[in-house]
Amino acid sequence: MRSSVSVRSRSSVAATGLAVLLLATGAVGCGGNDDGAKSSAKGDSVKAPAMAPVAAVAAAAKNADDIKSFRYRMTGSIPGEGQVKGDAAMSVEPLAMSMKMTAAGQGADGPVEIRLIDKAIYIGGNPETAKQMGGKSWLKLDMSAAGADDKLNTGQLGAGEAGKNPASESTFLAGAKDIKEVGTETVDGVKTTHYKGTITLDELRAKLKSEEPSLRKRHEQSLEQYETLGIDKMAMDMWIDGESHTKQFRMRGEAKKGPLDMLITFLDYNQPVKVTAPPAKDTMDLSQMMQGVEQS
Repeated sequence: MRSSVSVRSRSSVAATGLAVLLLATGAVGCGGNDDGAKSSAKGDSVKAPAMAPVAAVAAAAKNADDIKSFRYRMTGSIPGEGQVKGDAAMSVEPLAMSMKMTAAGQGADGPVEIRLIDKAIYIGGNPETAKQMGGKSWLKLDMSAAGADDKLNTGQLGAGEAGKNPASESTFLAGAKDIKEVGTETVDGVKTTHYKGTITLDELRAKLKSEEPSLRKRHEQSLEQYETLGIDKMAMDMWIDGESHTKQFRMRGEAKKGPLDMLITFLDYNQPVKVTAPPAKDTMDLSQMMQGVEQS
């Protein structure tokens, strides 16, 4: 039976949801320690010994592989989507994520929320969106139905930058040949050292050869998505705290559909992240909805 949602409204809601996916999913954290002890990105950091820029960035990149959960804030522009801002929380094991994002031009539609849990993505709107969906306030995308494997490789969905993780990508600066220290700055109440550099996709590919297979796979997925966007070189800034954790980073590059410029600030890590699925009565299956659009 065909949904009461109009073809135009359904297409708009789906497009908004997929735009959120550009920044939402992934499987690595932003820093931490091997014993999984709780850490916080808030407050003053313990001052670490002075390090050369290359060594400091490499140490922060190494720490990025051990985190189990984190929260972050983002703001900037995505090629083809425009200005966005949002807050998110992610657990790596088990994989779960919750994000609230606002995109330019949403108007009365307001912020969009996305949840990833139990091998499904839920995209939620505000009451205005629910009016267009016959009272349903959430869209559901079954990952297995969309072709993702048992490990929730969200990059298989083909939704732009889906599958990318901001913390994992903060490690890219470690492959740059021109890393420089900018100076000391306070970010969100934390004392940091600011570094910058430029990295090409060719340099990132060369760096992949020395990485462990699991890390190489994750970074290869990001490289493929940058290639699709038409980005071949990025300027990167990285703010590292006194415990060699990435507190903040920025990525900039020119794509076929406009500029990429994202600023990511990590709020905490190794803290519990709990994500729950929306009530079934408030949920519409996205794959079924898109089938209705295609048949109209």
